[in-house]
Amino acid sequence: MKRRLLCVDLDRTLIPNGIQAESKQALALFRQFAAHEALALVYVTGRHRSLIEQGIAEYGLPQPDFVIADVGTTIYRITATGWHRWHAWSALIGQDWPRADIDRLLSVFTALKRQEADKQGRHKLSYYVEPGVGGQELMDDIATHLYQAGMKSSLIWSIDEHASIGLLDVLPASASKLHAIRFLMQQANYDTEHTLFAGDSGNDLDVLLSDIPSVLVANAEDDVRTAVGQVHEDVLYVARGGYLEMNGNYAAGILEGVAHFWPEADTWLRAR
Repeated sequence: MKRRLLCVDLDRTLIPNGIQAESKQALALFRQFAAHEALALVYVTGRHRSLIEQGIAEYGLPQPDFVIADVGTTIYRITATGWHRWHAWSALIGQDWPRADIDRLLSVFTALKRQEADKQGRHKLSYYVEPGVGGQELMDDIATHLYQAGMKSSLIWSIDEHASIGLLDVLPASASKLHAIRFLMQQANYDTEHTLFAGDSGNDLDVLLSDIPSVLVANAEDDVRTAVGQVHEDVLYVARGGYLEMNGNYAAGILEGVAHFWPEADTWLRAR
């Protein structure tokens, strides 16, 4: 199998912490696949470093080659000597992004509540959104407010299923999961043919709607399913279950998508 770049979201994608059941053999099979010498594994998540390390330990996840953290605003290269922050990426996205000014401007939106300090980042402002508040309408209002103030930012909306609350991340305009993956692809010399992404929620939409081949796991949120409904299967595969007698949720969905896009991997997986 030729060298591949597999980029996966963590919560409710690789990590089975949603409300749907997981196929018990799926995560073990994913661990075996991730160890393949031809695969470079990337975790792409809204979590910060300590929460990523916590998740790896708690769920016995394979060690990645790269981590895209904080909703795309931080990139790490993982080696035997530890986690190495990609400073060129931080410098690139940090240009002309007045974090404190943006935070002040958003204080007028009473539906927003700042998330805990450990969920904030150098290039990320994260908020909870009161239940019942329309996400798209709120984002439109915020985008207009920031634009009128001359601020360029990217807004990422998602929902915490367990808490039934909205989540809003405000990032530099040049920062997102998609931008970070493209940067990594360019720096590590991977093309779209040899790159694959898997996700489940609203903060994955920029990648799911791009030209990067992607997988939407079967346990994905309904609004995300609606948003990607018109994307052609040549670019986006929606896991439905049944592959290797698994249900398509979480790691099972990732592997189902891997088999769809990479026939060589399908042969390898079926031989396990």
